[in-house]
Amino acid sequence: MTDISPVRLGLIWQRLNGMIDEVAESFIRTSFSSVVRENSDMAFSLLDRQGRQFIQTRRSIPSFIGTLPRTLRAILEVYPEDTLQPGDVLISNDSWLGTGHLNDITMVHPIFRHGRIVAFAGSTAHTVDIGGAPSPTAKDCYEEGLCIPVCRIVEAGVENRTVVAFLQENLREPDETLGDIRAQFAAYRMATEKLFQLLDDEGIEDLDAVIAEILSRSEASMRRTIADLPDGEFSDEMTVDGFDHPLTVKCAIRIAGDEIAVDFAGTSPQIDRPVNCVMNYTYAYACYALKCALDPTAPNNDGSFRPITVTAPDGCLLNARRPAPVWGRHLSGHYVPPAVFGALARVVPDRVAAESGSPLWNVYFKGRNEATGKPFVKMFFMNGGHGARPSSDGPGCLSFPSNVSNQPIEQFENQVPLLVTEKAFVPDTGGAGRFRGGPAQRLSFRSVAESPITMTIRHERIVYPPRGLLGGGPGSAGRDLVNGEAIPAKAQVALRPGDVATFQTPGGGGMGPPADRPPELAAADRAAGLVTSDGEAA
Repeated sequence: MTDISPVRLGLIWQRLNGMIDEVAESFIRTSFSSVVRENSDMAFSLLDRQGRQFIQTRRSIPSFIGTLPRTLRAILEVYPEDTLQPGDVLISNDSWLGTGHLNDITMVHPIFRHGRIVAFAGSTAHTVDIGGAPSPTAKDCYEEGLCIPVCRIVEAGVENRTVVAFLQENLREPDETLGDIRAQFAAYRMATEKLFQLLDDEGIEDLDAVIAEILSRSEASMRRTIADLPDGEFSDEMTVDGFDHPLTVKCAIRIAGDEIAVDFAGTSPQIDRPVNCVMNYTYAYACYALKCALDPTAPNNDGSFRPITVTAPDGCLLNARRPAPVWGRHLSGHYVPPAVFGALARVVPDRVAAESGSPLWNVYFKGRNEATGKPFVKMFFMNGGHGARPSSDGPGCLSFPSNVSNQPIEQFENQVPLLVTEKAFVPDTGGAGRFRGGPAQRLSFRSVAESPITMTIRHERIVYPPRGLLGGGPGSAGRDLVNGEAIPAKAQVALRPGDVATFQTPGGGGMGPPADRPPELAAADRAAGLVTSDGEAA
């Protein structure tokens, strides 16, 4: 195939989209862990022989989509294409080759047709436990769990018993993690079958010409959008909570013709606490923010990012060197999109959002199941208020920039000896503005265990709340409490039987001057209970 009509290209593209979504749903439905099955903390995509991503499922985590191609290229340096064979699956969770921390396991599977690789199926899934005892006070990456070097977990269709044994002996709930891994093996087989069916139906040997055309069109679309922007440099600077003292995230965006460069020079140096971010993760979220703001409707693939370069000083908070602790890399990496939006607000104020109640809040609960005697490690995600948009209020507690889903309370309570006694929006927490920031939520967990449960938290926006944009007010800061008493936002606490842990996430920032808010919207806020008569938010 050398010449593809737009109609035929569109049909093939739609089939690829439907295929990859069906494969990913199969993976999610057959997974063992709630973090994949309920939170959708995963990604699934197809990449070409050069490691260029050309299609991904809609439910993928943005950072995983951005890091997968870079991980595949690193894997191919260890196992070049000519060393691979049908049935292979390669695996790694190396923080600097993958998504930035050990809990995300990435695997790739070469798809062979008539003796040659036609594509790679790639996937990433979060595992709550990766061994060791990750702590908010970790001083290096060696404290953070088991690092899986690039290796074959399946060789020519046969599981590598040694790799599986390493996982079984280092994890508290190996059946759960291995269940998720094997669910991906099944998804690879399904992706292969469906890709072959598509090729047979279209009467073509491979997708090379289709991929080249798709990537070219996405690249052209992004370049046109950038070319319409004014040339120049636009910057933003944020102060964030950090650990023992505040840290700085600086972002400069340089636009020249049809190319754009994002530079994080001036960002604080890395520290000896697990809030550092690796370059893969920084790159992924910088590209994601630009895609959202500049060209959200074009197909999302390698072509979209060819006009973009992302740099950060070696050894800074957003480009940490080994062996920096990186377990909580989202605590700095999630500031990348708001920094990009802050810089772009001067250029495209109608395409950016105010800051959300992120970095994403989560809580780890670790203990022993008293009925079975087996250890458990579970995680619960909590989203803060979303930042206001240029033409609408911010939603309440919608995850951004990550897009993990909520977990049903009943499903969570069925796994751990905890009862959720409160889950509610908090009035007067969304930033004031012409458009209001999303409200915070408050959740309380009461221990019904007979022995202590170890609770680990790592939260931001306690000191510096989400900022508003273009005259909008800030959202509220977050709060962490045990039995009504404040606790540090990055801490490991023993919950005794009957103790109640309460978390109030940050509220989203507002957009535009509060005085410009239409009276009917302000009245609706009060009627809904989101704003009280004496509240500060509009």
